[in-house]
Amino acid sequence: MPDQTTPQAHPGGRQTPSHSPFEALAPPAPLRVVVADDNPVVRAGLTALLSGREDISVVAEAADGRQACEATHRHRPDVVLLDVRMPGVDGISALPYLVRIAPVVMLTYSREQEIVQEALRRGANGYLVHGEFTADQLVAAVRDIRRGRPHLTPTAAGALLAQLRRSPAPPGPPLPEGLGQENATAYDNSASLPSHTHPQQPSLVGNLPSTFPSSGHTSAENLSQLQPNVGQSSSAVNGRPAAPDRSRYRLSTREAEIMDLIASGMNNQQIAAACFISEKTVKNHINRIFAKLHSTSRSEAAAKWLGTAPGPGRGVG
Repeated sequence: MPDQTTPQAHPGGRQTPSHSPFEALAPPAPLRVVVADDNPVVRAGLTALLSGREDISVVAEAADGRQACEATHRHRPDVVLLDVRMPGVDGISALPYLVRIAPVVMLTYSREQEIVQEALRRGANGYLVHGEFTADQLVAAVRDIRRGRPHLTPTAAGALLAQLRRSPAPPGPPLPEGLGQENATAYDNSASLPSHTHPQQPSLVGNLPSTFPSSGHTSAENLSQLQPNVGQSSSAVNGRPAAPDRSRYRLSTREAEIMDLIASGMNNQQIAAACFISEKTVKNHINRIFAKLHSTSRSEAAAKWLGTAPGPGRGVG
C-alpha cells in the first residue's frame, strides 16, 4: 500500500499529491475589532489588551461616532466596541447604523438606566460598564459576541430587569404547561373577600413582554435628553455643578482619568480593571494625585476635583 503522502499516478500520466487526513488545518482568521472611544488613553489600553491575544486583531480606532461608522463600513469587523459619550456623533446615535454591519458592544462609564435601555433597544448586543469587569472577562465577552452570546455587566442587567418589570405588554400566546395561569384561577373568588384581605398579586412570568417597547425616537442631536446632568469628565457629575478649572492641579492625562474614577466612587481594584493596570500602579498614581491636590484622603481630593470643597480652600489646590 503506497504512503498517503506519496504522489499518485494520474490516469493522464500526471502526478497528483495525496493529502493526509492528519494534515494541519490553517488557523482560523483572527477576530477583527473596531474600538471607538473619545479618550485616547482608553483606546490605547483596549487596543493593547485585545491585540495581545492571538485570535483578536484591532483593525481600527475611532474617536467619535462618525469615525466609528466610517471605520466599520471600511473594515467590516466582527465586533465593534462603542463608547456612549463622544463629541460630535455620540455612540447612541451611531448605533442603528453600526448594527447593520457588525455586532456592537457598548463599553462605557455611562450607567444610567435610560441609556442602557435605549442602547439595547437600538440593537446593542452587550453593555459593559467600566469597573464591573476584568480584562479577561472583556476578552471573553468580545469572543462571545461574535458567537451571538450577549454580555451585560450588573448595572446593565439591572436596567434591563427594571425595563421588563415596569413596561406593560399585550398578552402573548399561552405558555406551555399552563405556566402563568395560576394567578387567574387561584384567586377567582377574591372579590368576595374583605378589602383588607385582598392578596397583592405580583407580576408573574406570563406578563413579561416579548420585545422592548419603543421609548420614542431619539435624534442624533439630542442624546442629552438621555443623560441628564452628565457630560464628559469635566462636566457635571451626579448633579453637582461643573468642576472648576483643573489645570492648576497639573495632573497628567492618566492621573486626571484616575481622579475622575475616584470621584465616581470606584475603589482601587475597580480602577485597575477599568484602566488595565495593576493595583500597585493605581496606588502610585493616587499618591501623586494627593500630593498635587494637597489632599490626605479620597473624599478631600474628590471634593477639590469636583469643586465642592467647603470653606475658603474650595477649588484651590
